Parts: sequence; C-alpha cells; structure tokens
Amino acid sequence: MQSARRRVEGEAALQVAAGGPLPVHPPTPLASRWGVALALFLLYLVWGSTYLAMRVALEGFPTFRMGALRFLVAGSVLFLVARARGARLPTAVQWRNSLLVGTLLLAVGNGGVAYAEQTVGSGLAALVVSGMPLWMAFFSGVFGKWPSAGDWAALVLGALGIVLLNLGSDLHGNPGGMLALLLASAAWAFGSLWSRRLSMPTGSMAAAAQMLGGGVVLLGVSLLRGEHFAGPPSARSVGALAYLVVFGSLVAFSAYLYLLARVRPTVASSYAYVNPVVALLLGAALGGEAMPPVAMLATPLILASVAVVLRPRRAPRAAPAPAGAKVAAVAGRR
Repeated sequence: MQSARRRVEGEAALQVAAGGPLPVHPPTPLASRWGVALALFLLYLVWGSTYLAMRVALEGFPTFRMGALRFLVAGSVLFLVARARGARLPTAVQWRNSLLVGTLLLAVGNGGVAYAEQTVGSGLAALVVSGMPLWMAFFSGVFGKWPSAGDWAALVLGALGIVLLNLGSDLHGNPGGMLALLLASAAWAFGSLWSRRLSMPTGSMAAAAQMLGGGVVLLGVSLLRGEHFAGPPSARSVGALAYLVVFGSLVAFSAYLYLLARVRPTVASSYAYVNPVVALLLGAALGGEAMPPVAMLATPLILASVAVVLRPRRAPRAAPAPAGAKVAAVAGRR
C-alpha cells in the first residue's frame, strides 16, 4: 500500500515538473500534497531567477519581441506535446477565453515587467511585483470570497518584509517603469482569478493555449511599435531567452496553473513574496545590483508569511444530524 501511494505521489510531482497533462479531477490528498509542494518550490526558485534572466535577454532582444518569441515557442512545444498525449483541441470559446487570460497574464503581466526592466533593476521589479498577493486578495473579495483571518495575517507579514527590503535598498526606477509594474501585478492577479470562472482547456493544453494567445498579442504590440533588432543577439542573451522558454514558461507557468486549480489563491500567489529575495540575491551576485542590508531582517518576515499561508487548514466540522433524522436512520436499520 505504501509503495503504491509513493508511486502515485511521484507521478503527480513529475507531471508538474515536465509540464505534462494534469488530471481533470482533483487527485487524492496524498498525491496532490507532493505535486503542490514541487510546484511551489519551482515557482519560488525559478520565477525568482527569471527577473535577472529577462534583463539579460533584453540586452539582445527588443522588449515585446522577446516576450513574443518566449511564449510562442513555449506554447507551440507544449501544444504539440499535449496533442501527442491525446489532449483535445480547445473549443472556440476556450480559445477565446485563453486569449483573454493570456493577454492579462502574459502580454500585460509579463510584458509589463519586461517593459519596466528597461529602466528598473531586476531586484526592484521583483519587489514591486511582490504586491501581487494583495491584488489577489482584493479581486478574490470582488469575486465574493475574501481571504481568511490567517491569510490576511500572512499578507501583512509578507508586505512588511517587502517594505523593509524596499526601504533599505538603493534600488531606483523611473515612474513609467513603476506604473508598468503595478499594472502588470494587477492584471496578473485579475487574470489568474478570472480564469477559474471561465471555460478553459484542461491540463497542459490550458498553459499552451494561454501562452499562444499571449504570444500573439505581444507579437502584435511589437509590430505596432516597430521593434527591430539592432544586431545579432549575443550568446548570453540567447541563453537567457532559452532559460525563460524552458524553465520560466514550460515548467514554472505550467506549475502555476496546476496550483491555481488546486489551492487557495493566497497559496498560489505566495511565490511573489519569496521571488524578491531570490531576485535580489541573484541580482547582487550575478548582475552587479545592490543588496539592501536589511535583507536579514526582512527575510524572516517573508518566510513567516509563507509559513502562515501554507499552514494546514482544519476541515469544517460536520453539522449534527437532526433528531428526527437519527430516529429515521435507526428505524431504517431495523
């Protein structure tokens, strides 16, 4: 019995890492526990590193053309893999919804971050985007489900940690870049929650359709802006773009959609508080960016907020059966 359970858990975890098809129905609690843990780990680490990777890719690629290439390539690969594994083609309504959600998440959300990183350091970009869980909480309330008291406590702790990181840094950016980051955060949060109320493809086809939709929109923006290559991109920029395609999109974005279908929005968005720490460490170590000295104080607050978000939730107690129902049940057994 134990070996069978471990096998199921491992298969669920590997599905997330490979961006493979996800089950239409929620898996068993044991299987989903390992899948959720792996998906969160991927988001915490991989998406924290994509801020620096995006900045490096922008050295050789125009802003929106880079995003278009990233998502069109990743979406095409995932689409072909999904079809080879027997996934159904999305309906016309699902293609439309995928285009809408892909525009919010990838064209506005990710494209806004790429636009901002032309003038804003990768560490500061991650700091501003880390406010996304607050947007998620707000839009959850708009959709009729406010976070619990414990989730609000986690949001406050995480926000305090981010404020400490921001106040203790000498990172800077221009107002246009900051506005783009705020818009990107709001669009990502709204699109994430809205997607749960729409008819969407299932499994990896959902990620493929959204990436293709977002990539087409980004390509259109690039063409309208008249973007062009100043010269052949360097191997460094090409390598960064390849990293964004494989790890940032195929792996991490699939993991994010996996989480959205299985956990509370505050859990799915908890990566936003961890990403700034990862981005600041990588930016300081590899990108020559400043590391705020108060990071040692802010990091425990951020980790505490994540611990509160990930705490086990008590199952609601079953309401006691009415006395009449008990009598009827006894009579029925006779």
